Amino acid sequence: MVFKLGSEPRNEYLELELNKAAHKLVTELRPAAGKQVLITADSSADMRVARATAAAVYAVGGVPTLINYHTLDEPMQEPPKPLLGASQHAEIWFNFAVAYQLYSPAYHTAVNNGCIYVELTGMDVDMMVRTIGRVNYAPMNEMKRWLYRESQKAETVRLTTALGTDLRMTVDKAGDHFWEEPPAEGGFPQMLGGQSGFMAHRESYEGVLVFDAAIWPPSEIGLLREPVKLTIENGLIQKVEGGANALMFERWLAGFDHPESYRMDHACYGFNPGVPSATGRILEDERVFGCMQFGIGATEYGSPSHTDGVVLNPSVWLDEVMIEENGRYTHPDLVDFCRQMGASGY
Repeated sequence: MVFKLGSEPRNEYLELELNKAAHKLVTELRPAAGKQVLITADSSADMRVARATAAAVYAVGGVPTLINYHTLDEPMQEPPKPLLGASQHAEIWFNFAVAYQLYSPAYHTAVNNGCIYVELTGMDVDMMVRTIGRVNYAPMNEMKRWLYRESQKAETVRLTTALGTDLRMTVDKAGDHFWEEPPAEGGFPQMLGGQSGFMAHRESYEGVLVFDAAIWPPSEIGLLREPVKLTIENGLIQKVEGGANALMFERWLAGFDHPESYRMDHACYGFNPGVPSATGRILEDERVFGCMQFGIGATEYGSPSHTDGVVLNPSVWLDEVMIEENGRYTHPDLVDFCRQMGASGY
C-alpha cells in the first residue's frame, strides 16, 4: 500500500472518525447490543480497527471477544482451534483477518449455528472511515436491492470494456441468497456495503474477461501492474494472457491441480462512494465505484481455491437495456441513487 501522508500507520490517525465509524458498524450496519460478538484479526490485520470495534460493541451493551492469531497461508483455511471453538458460540462474528474465514469450515459451522458472519477482511482505519463512517447507507442499500432485482429479471447480462472485456452470462432464476433479504432467524453472511450481484449459471460465462484493477489472492498480486486477460468457455478459464501478473496468476491456479479452481463462480457490481480507486485491498477494490467484480473457484463444487478480480469502467447491459456506460451509471433509477449518496460526478 502506498501511503499518501506518512501518518496513516500512527495510532492517532483519524482516531475520532474511526470511533464514530465503529459505533455506526455495531448500531446501524449490524446491531450488536446484547449479543455475544466474536472479533477476529490475524497478524496482517489493523488492530486499531479490531479494538475500536470491540470497544463499540461493549459500549452498546454487547459482549466482545477479540482473538488475534497468525496469518494463515491462504484464505478459507481452518483457523486455530481456540478460534474455532469461539466461533461456534458467537451470535455475531466480525472478521478483519486478511486471510479471511469466509467459506472456511469454521464459517460454515458458525453460520449453521445461527451466527451472522460479517466479512470485513483487511479493513484498516482509512478504509473503515471512508466505506462506513462517511457513507449514506440507506440509498446505497436501495441500490443494492435494485441491481439484484432488475438483474434477476433479465435473461442475460453482458459487459464490455475498452481494454477488451466482452463477457456474457445467463441469469439463473433460482436467485442468490447472498443478495436477498436475510432470514429472520438463523445464520447468514453479511458483506461490506456497496456491492450487489445476481446469480448466473456458472457454465454460461462466455467470452473474454480483462481484470485491470486487482486480483486477490494470491497475495503476491493484489493491485495489478498490467491487465490480465482471461478467455472463458462454458464457464471455465481456458487461457490466461498478459505480463508478469498473468503468469503469476496462471501458476497460482495450476498449483491447486483441480479443475474447479478454473470455474467462474459469481459476478458482482461495486458502488461504494468511499472507494474511488483500487488500493490492492480486495475488500474495497471489489467496491470501487462503478466496477464489476468476479469470483473464480466454485467452492460449492469442491474448489480448493477462491479468488476475486476487478474490472474498471465497464459498460453493462441487462438484456438490451444499458444500465452503465464506461463506469458511469446511466439508468435513471441508478443515477438517482448515486445523487442521494453524493457520489462524485452525479
